Amino acid sequence: MKLARTIIGGTLVLGGIVLTILPGSTFLILAGLVLLSVDFPRARMWLKRCQTGMSNGARKLDRYLLARKLR
Repeated sequence: MKLARTIIGGTLVLGGIVLTILPGSTFLILAGLVLLSVDFPRARMWLKRCQTGMSNGARKLDRYLLARKLR
């Protein structure tokens, strides 16, 4: 089971990285990190960093859109 999670998680992360460079979704990176975080503490750390970065980005976008709407 661990081997399957590792292979699928690694494939999703690599696919997400490729789709970051090409037009596509980066949610594959998150899905891969979720699978890998079950077995690897370092993946858990990267998952937390990604979640924090996405939350900060969403807050900034909300503030920008709200300020634009009020003008």
